[in-house]
This record gives sequence, C-alpha cells and structure tokens, in this order.
Amino acid sequence: MNTLHRRDVLRLGLLASASAVLASCGVPLTRMPDRLNALAVAAPGISGCAAWLAQPAKSPIVLLAARPTRILVHHTASANTTDLSQAQAFSLARSIQQSHFSRGWIDTGQQFTVSRGGYVLEGRHRSLEAAQGGTQHVQGAHCDGQNDVAVGIENEGTYMTVSPPAGQYGALVGLCAWLCQQYGIPATELYGHRDFNNTDCPGDVLYAKLPQLRADVAARLGVQVRIWPTTKTGMTGERVRSAQRLLIAAGQTLTADGTYGSGTASAVSAFQSGAGLTPDGLIGSATWERLIRTVGQGDSGPAVQAAQGQLAARGYAVTVDGAFGPATESAVKAFQASRSLTADGIVGPNTWLALES
Repeated sequence: MNTLHRRDVLRLGLLASASAVLASCGVPLTRMPDRLNALAVAAPGISGCAAWLAQPAKSPIVLLAARPTRILVHHTASANTTDLSQAQAFSLARSIQQSHFSRGWIDTGQQFTVSRGGYVLEGRHRSLEAAQGGTQHVQGAHCDGQNDVAVGIENEGTYMTVSPPAGQYGALVGLCAWLCQQYGIPATELYGHRDFNNTDCPGDVLYAKLPQLRADVAARLGVQVRIWPTTKTGMTGERVRSAQRLLIAAGQTLTADGTYGSGTASAVSAFQSGAGLTPDGLIGSATWERLIRTVGQGDSGPAVQAAQGQLAARGYAVTVDGAFGPATESAVKAFQASRSLTADGIVGPNTWLALES
C-alpha cells in the first residue's frame, strides 16, 4: 500500500443496501427514496481524468470488489488562490498528479478533488466509474491504513486558520452526499486525515467543521443522524473513561483510566470486529451507537459507572459505584431537563449523546 505524506502535495440500485448499512450502524432514518423515483441526490458535475488532461496511470489501477465504508477529507496545503476558475482547477489536478508521480506512485493518490472555485474533479483514474457503479472501490494512496476502505477527497487550499470558500464547501457537501448514497456510507462516517495519521490535514478550521459537514450531508440525504464526537488515541478525560467503561461492559479487558492509549485502541478494534465494523481503533458515530447501552433504575455495572462518571463530572451529586439507584435517577432527570430531553430518568441513546458531547 502506498504511503502518502499530505504536506508534500500542492443507484439507485444500492439504496436498499444503503438503508441496511445505515440501520446496522444504529443511525435512525427518516426517509430513503423509492427505487422507482429519481435519485435523492443528483450526481454532481465531475470532470473526469480525460477532461483535465491527466496522464495515464503508471500501473494498472486496483479496483477492489468491496465498497468503501467511509470518506476522508483532506486539504492540499497549497496557496489559498483567488483564481476560482475551472482552468485553475484543472491545473491543480495536473500538478497533484505530477507530484505523486515524482514520489513513485502510480497515479494521483486521492479519488476526488474539490477546487476553491467549487469544481469537482476525478483524481485517481477509474474513481468516477467505480462510484457511478456503486459496488467497487478504487484503491487510493491518501491515508495510511485507510486506502482500501476510504474515499479520499482533496480540498484545494490550506485551512489551518481560515474556512473554505462557500462554493467549495457546498461542492464538498454535494460530493459527499452523492458518494454516501452510491456506496451506502452513513453520513456520520466522514473523517479527517488526522483522525488516522499524524498530520495537520485537513487543517484546524476544516477539521472543526466536520460535525457540521456530517449534519449537512445527512440533511442532503434526507436522513436524521446522531452526530457523536470522534474519540481517538491521544485523548484523555471523562469521555475516554466512559468509553472505556462501556467497552468493559461489552466484555473487553482494559483499565478505565481516562487515557486513550494503545490498550484502549486495541480494545476498540476488538469490539469493532465483533460488531461488524471496520476495526480502526477509533470511536466514531457508528462505534458509539453500538457501544452504548440503555441503563435505568435497578441496573448495575460498568455502563452505569460510565453514565455516573459523566454526571459527576458535570457537578451532579452521584456516587460512581455502578449501582443505578434513586440518586442516579434523580441526577439523570435533572440533566435531561437541562438539555430539553424527556426527563424519564433512563439513559438511552439521546441522553448518552448529550452526556458524551
């Protein structure tokens, strides 16, 4: 698998299966279009490799039989040009390909590129063909460990301190929504390069917009989702501790110390494998939806401790003893009321989301 260091880089027939994938990830659906109707999301205008005068790939493109399970957002770390023309977009695509050739790669690393002017381009050859079919995935070279399972989208520019132009962001939303539709990828499964590799990509500002991107893509698809906070290696705190306690409740062996180290990542990967999720060691929305368990009066164990720990961290008078008694129920009701949730004293999915966010 190729290694890509990003700082060096200047249809319907699947809707039924998409619904099954979304439901399996615990994502509630409000609407999926009928197969006989028009696509929920129209295909964006994508300029293929021939349009921007790409050179042929140096070796045959690897077309994988399995669909990708997520989308990764990148930025090119190039200048934030004011030239928003299609000609600039095509020039960018050619320069990226040449840069990747110079590193010994067979072709452009990412599957798609979005210019600052909002033009969408095919990156690696056959990526558009694969997405149109919806059953195959072009192996990329944009993120170590993710190239077989993730569609990579480059966004022209550097977004450490500024946001992408509105046209570029809108085009990114449209492209992500179409890809989610084509491949049955849940709208929650959109991540940044830095979630998996040690890099600044896609920039602090664009990375901070990912929760909004997930929500905007879900809205474009006409579905409702719970947007959970991405939790990963290197993080510390009560959210990590509650995730560890939930992992223990699910049968994993680890210490709930509030530090997301290699042991926690291994436990997450093992849990994901057992749950039929991509075992990447990162707790995203799909993993949170499988990890949480509803608890209420009379329950006991690590999952109750997880809820109690979050309540205590917020100043509620509860003892983190793993026993869901009247005091815990009262604290849960008070917390729910403060978040405009139904104050039933039961820690279900929406209450867990509020506790973990």
